[in-house]
Amino acid sequence: MSADHPAPAEVRALAAARAAARIARAWPEADRLRGEIEAAGWRVVDHGTGWQLRPLHPPDVDRDGRTLHGTSASVPSRLDEPPAATATVVLIATDRPGDLARTLVALRATAPAGTQVVVVADGPSPEQEASLLDPAGPLDGAIGGAHPEVVWTSQRLGGGGAADCGIRRAAGPVVILLSSSLEPTGDLVTPLVGCLADPTVALAGATGTSSLDLLHPEVAPPGDVDALDPGCVAFRRADYVERGPLDERFRSEPALAAWWSLVLRDAGEGRPPRRAIRLASLPLATLPLAGREEAGSAAGREADRDRQERRDRYRLLERFGARPDLLVRVSTSEGRSEPSDPADRP
Repeated sequence: MSADHPAPAEVRALAAARAAARIARAWPEADRLRGEIEAAGWRVVDHGTGWQLRPLHPPDVDRDGRTLHGTSASVPSRLDEPPAATATVVLIATDRPGDLARTLVALRATAPAGTQVVVVADGPSPEQEASLLDPAGPLDGAIGGAHPEVVWTSQRLGGGGAADCGIRRAAGPVVILLSSSLEPTGDLVTPLVGCLADPTVALAGATGTSSLDLLHPEVAPPGDVDALDPGCVAFRRADYVERGPLDERFRSEPALAAWWSLVLRDAGEGRPPRRAIRLASLPLATLPLAGREEAGSAAGREADRDRQERRDRYRLLERFGARPDLLVRVSTSEGRSEPSDPADRP
């Protein structure tokens, strides 16, 4: 009946048809039409028997010669191009420019030739933005033979959305998601790439978890794990093309990491799952926590975090709750032998 934004005529027609279906109480048809509207990039908001159309995602913004992307899908993709690097390290920049600067300095000193670095400026704080734009700042200087590439967003997309932005620019056959709270103390690219040379391995990283039910993960020792933590995790770009993108509805990064680990490991029911490997000694140091507290009400943050984690648990269980075959401890307790860490092989 109405529209706040100049939606295309075909989308307005879908919204009108959906309104008619709602009046007729044809709910399955109304749901189907809503899906078509959202697939076209619009969201319908109901007001009684009326409706409004709003863009599903914020638009891209041009600012001082930079494109600030409103959604990961608007970032130009390299995923169909031949590999042009050994590996791609993706870093997400929001707050704490000092953390990012230290991580970039460390990568500059340790990353092997052919390493591509992509920094996603995910709705960065004014301080982080100023640091990234500083000609003499942390981006000054090549890493692995080339300067880091920066992808800017117009607002904070969250862990999944920001990671998708960076992965879409990946030129390497292996993608390494690395937290700026971690500082490489040596070459971490080579052992991660080497681990993924084993076709049975789907992903490799620094720390991981295992559990008996998905709901109570515990820190796992080096070797085979159920899922790898989000701080440092590597996987094949080709697997991302086949099985991605990340589910950007997740708000808890550990839950997203668990979901993505299981997506990559799942070879189908009745087939042995692919492996997630926690490497024994990746050269990484954790940056100090001092000065990294968030502003706002601690009680409010805790309540919001609880709600988000609860929704994320339901989402994880909906996809994998009936797949105990993907859990290493369950498989081992049923008599299967647990493979060794490929990094320990001669």
